[in-house]
Amino acid sequence: MAELTLSRDERLELRARAHGLDPVVLLGHQGLTEAVMKEIDRALAAHELIKVRVPGDDRDEREAIHQAVAEALGAAKVQAIGKLLVLFRPRPPEEAPERSPKAPARKPGGPARKAAGKLVTKAGAAEIRRTERKVPPRRPAATPPGRRGPTKPR
Repeated sequence: MAELTLSRDERLELRARAHGLDPVVLLGHQGLTEAVMKEIDRALAAHELIKVRVPGDDRDEREAIHQAVAEALGAAKVQAIGKLLVLFRPRPPEEAPERSPKAPARKPGGPARKAAGKLVTKAGAAEIRRTERKVPPRRPAATPPGRRGPTKPR
């Protein structure tokens, strides 16, 4: 397979997405083996964008590994930072997960939630929280010593 090429804007967007990722594949002391290539391929199929940690201090060797993986798996080299390589390979359109038309997406904490197997509205949820509270509600704070309350103008 040939290595994917990315435009500058695509590369910048992918670098931003990859910032918070942890390495998914770690190369061992044996280097780039067939098992490691299969694992990288599996990770790319599952996540599209992955980080790979490569041991060793030889920068040229790490760059050669990055190039070999990208060419062998048809991925794009997004970034190489020290011993971390960032790779991207988009999912084919037929493998993209699709939503079922019968189950529309709902935001968590929407207008209703389930409590003990029953559908509860927002007003009912507030009542449940009040009755299930283990700590009694707070009492208003007492007036600090030395203060008698609002002062009268003289």
